[in-house]
Amino acid sequence: MNTELEKRWGILYCPKGRKEHKNWRKIQRVLEERNVQYDFVQSESSSGVERLVKMMVNNGYKTIIIVGGDSALNDAVNCLMDFEKRVRDTISLGIIPNGVLNDFARFWNFKESNIEQTVDWLLKHRVRKVDAGCVRYRNKKGESCHRYFMNCVNIGLIADIMNLRRQTRSILGSRTLSFVVSLILMVFHRMEYKMHLKINTDRIQRKVMTVCISNGPGYGQTPNAVPYNGLLDVSVVYHAEIVQVFAGLWLLITGRFLNHRSVHPFRTREVQVVEARHALVGIDGRLMRTPVGSYRITIEQEVINFLIPD
Repeated sequence: MNTELEKRWGILYCPKGRKEHKNWRKIQRVLEERNVQYDFVQSESSSGVERLVKMMVNNGYKTIIIVGGDSALNDAVNCLMDFEKRVRDTISLGIIPNGVLNDFARFWNFKESNIEQTVDWLLKHRVRKVDAGCVRYRNKKGESCHRYFMNCVNIGLIADIMNLRRQTRSILGSRTLSFVVSLILMVFHRMEYKMHLKINTDRIQRKVMTVCISNGPGYGQTPNAVPYNGLLDVSVVYHAEIVQVFAGLWLLITGRFLNHRSVHPFRTREVQVVEARHALVGIDGRLMRTPVGSYRITIEQEVINFLIPD
């Protein structure tokens, strides 16, 4: 094994858009100022991230840094989870936030606005084993599938908003404007879904607006969740009038989401989704193909070596 290569970072750059390379030039400058030895590749697709991370592991890189957001990190984690534990345990995964959504990075206080601090922390190579959630489901062909997540799974309205936001952003360009337009458009979308959930000893069989199942902060919906206790935090939001919906969004923005009277929190190791008819499913900020029939969401404890702040 090339020991010199083991010391080098393998950096995977995932740009937010075709023209957004200014931030990468700043990252390069910070890396060079700190004499970081690295090789980098660029990917602009989900399949590309998984293919390139696999290539890095097979070529002997032991420190892999993702320059991207929650979705890119999700792809990298899913690639690592395909390796045997003995291989995965030799790899340390880090992130330099550069995505549309950087919720998991923000949990650790990695900020897109402070690249210098992020690189300094990564250089100290402080590793913590973190958990990964897993969605196990069947696809349209009846095949057993699974997908890991680092932050959260959203079922229902929030997944719908994320889908609207991506669609409007492709048209409008602006992230802020697309978010505002998405909130307005959601008034005309389905606001509740018939669901049957099993959480611990509780059975929920009723109309539900949205469910967030999290290993992390869940975009403010599970503010008490941490990715290292072997548990999932769950927020189930029952139907609310439109005024209460906007009140809930304000509580979400101000970090007091659990104070809303329509929000019902749980903590568990497993959630069984027996039925969630017509509800879209989002995983780490990206819409996934809606599972066919029932599906199960679990947690796997301490499976990823993640580089954390000093």
